[in-house]
Amino acid sequence: MAGGKLSPRQKMINLMYLVFIAMLAMNMSKEVLSAFGFMNEKITASNITATEKNNLSYEGLAEKVTEQPEKYRPLNEKAIGIKALSADLYNHIEDIKTKMKADIEDPSNYESMDKPDFLDLYFYQKGKVSENGQAFLDKITAFKDGVNSSLDSFPEVVKTVNQRFDISDVTDREGVKKNWIDYNFVGFPAVASLTKLSAMQADIKATENDVLSSMLQGQLIADNSIKKYEAIVIPEKTAFFQGETFKGKVYLGKVDATLKPTSVQVNGRKVAEKNLQAGQVLLEFPAGAVGERDIKGKFVFLENGEEVEIPIESSYAVVPKPNSAVISADKMNVVYRGLSNPMTISIPGVPDNKVSASGSGLRKGSGVGKYIMTPGTGSTVKISATGTLPDGSKVSSSMDFRIKDIPAPVGSIRKQTGMVKMPKESLKKSTVGVVLPDFVFDLTLNTTGFSIKVPGQSTVIVNGSRMNSNAQKAIDRARPGDVISIFDIKSTMAGNSSGYRIKPAAPVTIELQ
Repeated sequence: MAGGKLSPRQKMINLMYLVFIAMLAMNMSKEVLSAFGFMNEKITASNITATEKNNLSYEGLAEKVTEQPEKYRPLNEKAIGIKALSADLYNHIEDIKTKMKADIEDPSNYESMDKPDFLDLYFYQKGKVSENGQAFLDKITAFKDGVNSSLDSFPEVVKTVNQRFDISDVTDREGVKKNWIDYNFVGFPAVASLTKLSAMQADIKATENDVLSSMLQGQLIADNSIKKYEAIVIPEKTAFFQGETFKGKVYLGKVDATLKPTSVQVNGRKVAEKNLQAGQVLLEFPAGAVGERDIKGKFVFLENGEEVEIPIESSYAVVPKPNSAVISADKMNVVYRGLSNPMTISIPGVPDNKVSASGSGLRKGSGVGKYIMTPGTGSTVKISATGTLPDGSKVSSSMDFRIKDIPAPVGSIRKQTGMVKMPKESLKKSTVGVVLPDFVFDLTLNTTGFSIKVPGQSTVIVNGSRMNSNAQKAIDRARPGDVISIFDIKSTMAGNSSGYRIKPAAPVTIELQ
């Protein structure tokens, strides 16, 4: 434009053209400066909003710790560390921005913030990074390393943090390698550097948000992982009988060792703290009486500051506890006429209140499975038992018992049986009794009468159990060596209300000394 031979007029035109271009460049520069300023305002406002949102997230995580400390305390501790690192770097940048604007008369006049002098001297001196610049780099490195060490299980977040806060050397468009401070801040207008610093603060807030989101999302993914589930088999009832069809359901239940309820109540009682273990509740209480028993209660969890209740409803059956083996002699199914024969009747696996028994002369006794059999006439009696199973079906069984009379007792004198030797004076004062040797029942028999025969004399009949005067006179006339016979001994059973008659007892003989 300025080359060659030009007329004075042309030279003037060219000069005016250059001045015009310079004026346009100056106007554009002012517009660019203002644009940087407005951008800085928007980023600063956005940072304030991001700070408020992040603080709410921190508070929400802290509240989760009070609700589920085992699950959220480790995450909250990491979040607190990230928050401290972020605040340290953010405040350091804010301090630099404050110093930049300290000597500016009107910080809102962005067109006047066109000089790079402050940061050029603050960050870079004598062709190298200054002490302040190195302190800035050290803060960035400390923040990046601290975040990365806390988030080793979140590689995507670590990758993003390394990209956002990469302070390695940079090669410019002309192929010149520069350190990060020189490339980003040296020679730039103050308003541009101010905006860049605000953008770094925005990256810090974005990193905090990424960390919180990744932590909570990671916990959510872990909580809902299929590996957290176990197959839980729940039978339709607590016991099944041979030949019966098994019925039940298989659920996928989530097992979370860190999940701990605020409290658990079962059957009106609070479960002890020591029984809340590894995401489970260990139940321990008396089984109760025989029969169907309910389990009712509730889980109480704290969620978002409110108590949430989950009901507990189940049932179980209590059956009689076996305390002996069932051993029987097949030929000894016997009941005795005239006696209250105790019996135990039960059906394994069926509660006593679901068992009924019947038979001629059978009645319910006191106690679980206890009955009394008082047989009548005949030689046998059938006893039947019926149980109601949990599904409502019936199971029955029966057994025949032989009916036998009480065996004839044996006469006794002075509680001795058979042949007894004694003086006549002792015999006169003795009591005649009866016994049932080796009988299964302990019966009390009372003598009601007997006959006594002294050799050479008539038989004397006695009422009661002791010698009357006629019997004593007959004994007085006996001689030593005589054998006296006591026979036809009659007795009754104590407490007998059925009218059963005891057979006459076997005789007892006495040899006088």
